[in-house]
Amino acid sequence: MTSNYTTFPDTTDDAILVEDATLPMPVAHSNSMNPTGTSDDAQRNDAQRNDDRRNDDRRNDDPRWNAVVARDAGQDGEFVFAVSSTGVYCRPSCPARRPRRENVTFYARPEQAENAGFRACLRCRPRSFSGSGHPQSDSAKQICRYIEQHLDEPITLERLGKVFRQSPFHLQRRFKAALGITPREYADSCRLRQLKRNLQAGDNVTRAMYDAGYGSSSRLYEKTASQLGMTPDKYRRGAIAASIRYACADSPLGRMLIAATDRGVCAIQFARSDGELIEGLKREFPFAVRKPDEGALRAWVAALLSKMTGRELNAALPLDIRATAFQRRVWTYLQSIPFGATRSYCQVAKAIGQPSASRAVARACATNPVAVAIPCHRVVREDGSISGYRWGVERKKTLLEMEQRSPEC
Repeated sequence: MTSNYTTFPDTTDDAILVEDATLPMPVAHSNSMNPTGTSDDAQRNDAQRNDDRRNDDRRNDDPRWNAVVARDAGQDGEFVFAVSSTGVYCRPSCPARRPRRENVTFYARPEQAENAGFRACLRCRPRSFSGSGHPQSDSAKQICRYIEQHLDEPITLERLGKVFRQSPFHLQRRFKAALGITPREYADSCRLRQLKRNLQAGDNVTRAMYDAGYGSSSRLYEKTASQLGMTPDKYRRGAIAASIRYACADSPLGRMLIAATDRGVCAIQFARSDGELIEGLKREFPFAVRKPDEGALRAWVAALLSKMTGRELNAALPLDIRATAFQRRVWTYLQSIPFGATRSYCQVAKAIGQPSASRAVARACATNPVAVAIPCHRVVREDGSISGYRWGVERKKTLLEMEQRSPEC
């Protein structure tokens, strides 16, 4: 699942083969001094250390190594890693202790690792998840993808059994035989991975919790404190600060703030004063370096104002927002609702293929970070009445009235 950032385009997270260099015959060197006063041997040693350091950096930049360090179960079946010090190869999520990087070699298939003289790990059983065309491993992969796309919702064995037409008992037994963990444990690992990404990005604990699919703060602390090695808030404080530019402007809904990273718009907010807007941005991105930059954002501010006053948003406006798979489906559908039209929460849930997820749709609308650009104001109650809105019901009502009066409608 990866936590990462999502760019919505309609509104604009093999093995390395190293050739051995042919080495010349060794030549005896005198321990002479060069003009700088440093011996030739010392310089050669320094150069070798620098080369080794650069090679280590390149190896550590390999995304496969990052997946191994994170025990990313989502990469199981994509590759295996072999450890020269033990003679064993494993899948990325193997629970065993992580090896030293210099002892690790990556292979696309278990067969390649075995041909190189390595044997399969008895703990994570990498062959059970890597066989292309193997019915059991293929089924486990499908279940994994389904779990990753529905972390916002309760995922029970009964539900999985209905979706994949298996009895809950046999589904869990086969899944565990392939991965070594149960579907529930896999879902927990995905939620924890998403939580870490959200906290590292600077989200407050409550938002990071719900975006990762946790249902309550008590469950969050119960499940994650031991896994993180600290409380979520302490983990969050180690996040690396991002740089965010922002601008404030007048709008038909009061003062408006638009904020952006180097990749695109990350927040659109409304309030009565600039002070409230800046404070809201600080709460949203507590560890970010926030800088006013009205000149660079002027075109995006104008595009948003044009949309609110009756002209559709420029399709080239980029968005840089984090989203779960479920949020992404909801927000993408909201962008397809015609200008001036509305849909009920139930209709949105049915449209994305989750007819029983009306409440989850409402939560996705409530957590939309870019008001207007993703038109969550176009979602209303079943009877057509206007329901809650993050920026106030009156602003939602005003937006809908402006759209319905517009010639564009």
